[in-house]
Amino acid sequence: MDLTAIDRSEAFYAGALRRIQLAMVVLGISAGVTAWIHFGWRIAFSFTGGACIAYLNLHSLERIVDALAERTTQSGHAQSSRMVVVRFLVRYFLMAAVGYAILSVSRMGVYGLFAGLFLPVAAIMWEAVYELFTALLHGL
Repeated sequence: MDLTAIDRSEAFYAGALRRIQLAMVVLGISAGVTAWIHFGWRIAFSFTGGACIAYLNLHSLERIVDALAERTTQSGHAQSSRMVVVRFLVRYFLMAAVGYAILSVSRMGVYGLFAGLFLPVAAIMWEAVYELFTALLHGL
């Protein structure tokens, strides 16, 4: 493997997070429309809420990891930061609040909420299949 092939493969794998986020948007919109058509607006609305929480959760995790990595590399050892901890806890509070709101409106909406919360799993599976086929076809 020459240097250009290594650079190409690094550039390809460095874009995985962006592709996962894009897959979440595409899958979220298409699954939300499908849920509306087949199950009604309540489950579609719950799914959309769960998908939005999942997307914000992924974005928040990215920011937390970046902040912790930056703190670790700047000082040589990990330091706690109040804002990082607050962001971490706000994610779970947001999930609990939306889950309670959806459960109080419609018990069937919980299914849509959980389906939306599992959207990152589908996006990561999509990315894994894409990376597998790209590696097989292009030898990355």
